[in-house]
Amino acid sequence: MNVLVFNCGSSSLKYQLLHMGDEATLLAKGLVERIGLKEGVLTHKPEGKDKLELVQDIPNHSVGIDLVLKALVSPEHGVISDLKEINAAGHRVAHGGEFFKDSALIDEKAKENIAACCELAPLHNPANLEGILSMEKLLPGLPQVAVFDTSFHQTLPAEAFMYGLPYECYDKYRVRKYGFHGTSHKYVASKACDILGWNIEDKKIVSCHLGNGASVCAIDGGKSIETSMGFTPNEGLLMGTRTGNLDLGALLYIAEKKNLSIEETNKLINKQSGLAGISGISSDMRDLEIAAEGGNERAQLALDMFAYRVKRFVGSYSASMGGVDLVLFTGGIGENDSVSREKIIKDFGYLGLEFDAETNKGLRGKDAVISKEGSKVTAMVVTTNEELVIASDTQRILNGLK
Repeated sequence: MNVLVFNCGSSSLKYQLLHMGDEATLLAKGLVERIGLKEGVLTHKPEGKDKLELVQDIPNHSVGIDLVLKALVSPEHGVISDLKEINAAGHRVAHGGEFFKDSALIDEKAKENIAACCELAPLHNPANLEGILSMEKLLPGLPQVAVFDTSFHQTLPAEAFMYGLPYECYDKYRVRKYGFHGTSHKYVASKACDILGWNIEDKKIVSCHLGNGASVCAIDGGKSIETSMGFTPNEGLLMGTRTGNLDLGALLYIAEKKNLSIEETNKLINKQSGLAGISGISSDMRDLEIAAEGGNERAQLALDMFAYRVKRFVGSYSASMGGVDLVLFTGGIGENDSVSREKIIKDFGYLGLEFDAETNKGLRGKDAVISKEGSKVTAMVVTTNEELVIASDTQRILNGLK
C-alpha cells in the first residue's frame, strides 16, 4: 500500500509518500510554502533522484497539492508512474475534540465533525480540512484517513481533563484539557518498548516531546492518563514563544495595565513570551546556549526555567502513575540537545534513575538509552516520526474495513 501523508498548515503543507510493506519505505517527501502568496515554492525530494524546486504562484491548497501529485509522477523527479499507485491519503488533523477517540476514515460525518472543531483550533483545523477537500477534488474516490493530535489523550480521566470552572463551561462550550502531540507521544512510547523488548501494557512511561512547542505525557499501560498541553497548546511547559502555565490573574492584570485587546493578549501569550520573551534574544535553544556561555544572564534564566519546568512535570507525572519505568526524550530539543537533557534528568536519582552523562554527551538524532546499566528507571532518547504514524494508522483503519 502506498500512502500519501499530508500535514497542512495555513500557508504551507508538508508531505511524504510511503510504501507500507513489511517495513515502511519512504519514496518521496517535500514541502509547499507560501500558499496564497506570490511566488509560492514547491521543494520535492524523491528518493534516489534529484531534488525539484519550483517557484510559481500557489493561490490555494488545491493548486499546491496538484503540484505535488504532478511531481510524484514526473518522468524526471517522480517515484510512481501513475496516480492510481497511490492507495490512500492520511492527514494530520490538529483537533478532534471529543468526537474522535481514534484515527478515522474520512466520510461526510467526519468532515462535519472536523469542521465543528475549527473554532477550537482556528489556526490548524481549517487548513487540515482544506487539504482533505482538495484531495477529494483532485483524486475522487481515494480513501482518506484523519489522524488527530488529540485522540491519544481521549483516555484522560475526568479529574485530569476538567478545569476548575463552572461546569457549564464544559457542558456548553466543551472547555477542557484536550492535549496535543498525541501522535508523537504514542509513537515514541511504543517504539521505545519495542527496542527494550518490553510489553507497553505493563509499563509506566513519561514522554517528553521537546521542541519549539513542547509537552509531557504520562502513559500508563499504553494509554495517556495526563498531559501538559490543555484546551490550547499554550498550557503546560515554557516553550519557544508560549508562556506555558500562568496565573490567569497576572494575565488579566497585564491586559488591564497595557489596555490589551483579546487579540493582543493572545499574541502576547503565544507569540511574544516563552524562551524568546524571557531571553530577549531568540526562541531557539541553540542561540540561548551560545549566549549563556557568553555570560548572558537572561539567556541562562530562560534555559534554567525550561529545564526546571520539564523536571517538575516528570516528577508530578511519576506521582500520578504511582511510579515510572521509563522517561523518554523526543522532538527537536529532546533528540538533539544533550545539554538540556542533562539539566532535566541528572537529579532523578530519588526515582531510581541513574543518569549516564557520558552516553548522553553529544548524542544527536539517535535512539539510545541514556541511563546506566542496572538503573531502576530507564531513560531514553527516541526519534519521532509522525508521518510514519499517520501512514500506519491509515493502513490500519483501511485494513479494518476489509
